[in-house]
Amino acid sequence: MKIKVEPDIGDRKMRVDIGPGLNVSEILKDFPKKFLIVGDKNTLAAANLQLDKDIHCYENCTEANIKQVDALEILLKNYDGVLAVGSGSICDICRLASFNAKKEFAVFATAPSMDGYASGSAPIIFGNFKKSVPAHAPSVIIGDTDILSAAPEPLKAAGFGDIIAKYVALVDWQIADLISDNPEEAYDLEAAALVKAALEKSIANPSSSQAMMEALVQSGIAMAMVKHTRPASGAEHLLAHFWEIKKIEKGEPVAFHGAKAGVGTLMITQLYHNIAAGKYGEPNFQEDAPNWEAIYKVYGEAFKNDLESVNKPSILETTSFETLKRKWPEIVRLIQKELPSYEKFLNLMQQAKCITKIEGIDIDRQLALDAIKFHPYMRHRINLTRLIPMLGFRPNYEEIVDEHC
Repeated sequence: MKIKVEPDIGDRKMRVDIGPGLNVSEILKDFPKKFLIVGDKNTLAAANLQLDKDIHCYENCTEANIKQVDALEILLKNYDGVLAVGSGSICDICRLASFNAKKEFAVFATAPSMDGYASGSAPIIFGNFKKSVPAHAPSVIIGDTDILSAAPEPLKAAGFGDIIAKYVALVDWQIADLISDNPEEAYDLEAAALVKAALEKSIANPSSSQAMMEALVQSGIAMAMVKHTRPASGAEHLLAHFWEIKKIEKGEPVAFHGAKAGVGTLMITQLYHNIAAGKYGEPNFQEDAPNWEAIYKVYGEAFKNDLESVNKPSILETTSFETLKRKWPEIVRLIQKELPSYEKFLNLMQQAKCITKIEGIDIDRQLALDAIKFHPYMRHRINLTRLIPMLGFRPNYEEIVDEHC
C-alpha cells in the first residue's frame, strides 16, 4: 500500500509519500531543480538514489552540531534546496541550515528510527549542550518502505522507542496545561489527536516499517502544527538529552536517540505511576526550591550558562503550589487513565526488540541516577518531574535505576 498526503502545517503544505518502489524523480518534480543531496556513506548507500545532482557526503553522521549547520548553510548559497538522505542527525543539520539559508528542504528517509522527519524544529548541539531550535518542516518527505524495511534492526527498534515515548509526552503536556497560565503550554486537541492516532497505528503492528514510518511522520506533523515539540517530547526525552550531553562532553559514542527515549519512557512511566499510587506518600505542596548546588554540581561548570539560560526565569513562575494542590486529584486521574502501565510498555518494547536496560544504551548506573534526578532542568518546560520539589516528594530513584541495570 502507498500513501500520498499533503497535510496542512500552518501556512503551507507538505507532500508525504510512503510505500514501496517510489518514483523519487516524479515526487520531486515540483521541488527546485538545483538542489544539493546530503547524506553520509551509510545512508547514501542504503538509498541508492539515481539522481544527477551534487552530493555532500559525511563519513558517518551520528550527531548534529552547530558547526556542521553553519558549514552547510554556506554550501547552500549555491543551491535552491537540499535533499536530506538519512534520518535524525542528517535531517536536523539540513533542516536548520536550509531554514537559515532560506532554501527549500526535502527528506528521503532511510530508516524508521525517529519522529523528527516532519518536525519544524531541530535538536542541535551547541558546544556540548543540546537545544531544540526553531527551523522549518520539509516540503517533501519520501519513505520508500523497501528501503525502510531493510534498515538495521536497532534503527527500527529505536523508532518504536521514540514513538512509545509519546504517551509520557502527552501526559506531561496536559499536566502543564492544567496548572500553568502560560499560553505556550496550552494543550492542542488536534495535534494531540494526531499523535494518539500515530500511537495506535504503530502499537497495532510493531513490526511494520510502513506503520512505523507513518506514525513517526504523523508525530512530526503534530509538532510542526503547534511549532514546538510538546506533542512528542516530555520528561522521557529529557533523560535522553541529558545522557547525550554528558556522553558528548566526554567524547564517548552515543546510542540511537530513540533507544534512549525508549529506556527513558520505562523509567519515567514507573516513576509517574509510583507517584500517582502514593508510593512516596502524600504531596506537601510547597514553594519551588530545587537544590541548585546539587544541580550545578552534576551538570558541571561547562553547562552553567546553558542551565541559567533555560531556568531563569523559572518556568514555574507561571503557576503556584496552591494551583498544583487544587489540580492534584485531576493530575493523578490523568496519569492513571492516560499513561499505560509499565508492564504494557515493557511487553510492547520487547515485541519490537527494543533495548530496555541502560547497559544496552551504554549508560552506567551513576549517569542513569543523575539523569532521573536532574533532567528537568534541561529545558524551560513544565513536566511532572519538574514539579517534584513543589510536591515535596522524595522518590526512590535508586530503586527505579536498579530495575533497569
